[in-house]
Amino acid sequence: MCLCPTSLGQVDQRDQEKALAAALSDSLWLAGQEERATVTLVTEDYCITPRLDYKLDNFTEKLQLFTFDKKDDVWKFILDHIQCFKEEGSHGVILFLYSLICSRTVDRLMDDLDSNTSHLLHLSLGNFVCQQALLNLLLTGRASPHVFNGTLQFGEDGQPLEHPLQGVLSRSDVGYLHWSREQMDRGGLPQVGSMLKTPRFPVWVCCINSSYSVLFSLNRSLLSDWRMEHQFKLFYFNGQNCQRATAQLTVDTHSHHWEALSTEADPEKRFPSLEMTIRTKWDGAAIDWNGTDPFY
Repeated sequence: MCLCPTSLGQVDQRDQEKALAAALSDSLWLAGQEERATVTLVTEDYCITPRLDYKLDNFTEKLQLFTFDKKDDVWKFILDHIQCFKEEGSHGVILFLYSLICSRTVDRLMDDLDSNTSHLLHLSLGNFVCQQALLNLLLTGRASPHVFNGTLQFGEDGQPLEHPLQGVLSRSDVGYLHWSREQMDRGGLPQVGSMLKTPRFPVWVCCINSSYSVLFSLNRSLLSDWRMEHQFKLFYFNGQNCQRATAQLTVDTHSHHWEALSTEADPEKRFPSLEMTIRTKWDGAAIDWNGTDPFY
């Protein structure tokens, strides 16, 4: 099958459901250290008998756990119950979050986190937002709270840290890129390590000014053959209603170095956030939007 934006947009519903089931099962299998995975579904009746001092939320008590020791069985089970994760009002996101936690186990989860991170979600402007630990759990199977490579044992003063900071230990299938204009202005932009910048497949979850989106290439050799990185195409989709079609960008790392326009007063026009995000991976790259007005 020839992959192009047009063909990707013509994938039928059943194939979309198979792809969703595969993505969910992959994350759960990684969280279970590729040995086991647990899927949670909500039932009509209580699955546990609450204690008298237990405050009911009428959801957690109705969760039923299904544990598998073969990855194919996880995928088949999720596909058979895909409506539980995709239908309107199905609580699919929270079910998947419970499944992730149960697959990882609470004990392993607490080992993953450090003394500065005790929650997977935080409340911001009335909405619950993913902590980096939860995003890393989704991408790598391990809830490390930081985006650098490895474990940080020493502080800036060279002294051993009482509680080492946990970063990313291995490459994942899907990568991660980060850019924030506010953090950049404050000089606090986190430096994403090569483990997340260079995944096995050319697909990146992007956090751009606190909004999430996807950047990908259709050339699987992009990350394995340095010659492919001279000039290549990337596709971008942010899932917002204002974006009607996947944006196609041409990235040039070889023929000339990017220089910011000096005539624009608006920083977003001088330094489009998506372009700056791409340059965290390909430093100095020139980026052509191919007729699309820059956005993120």
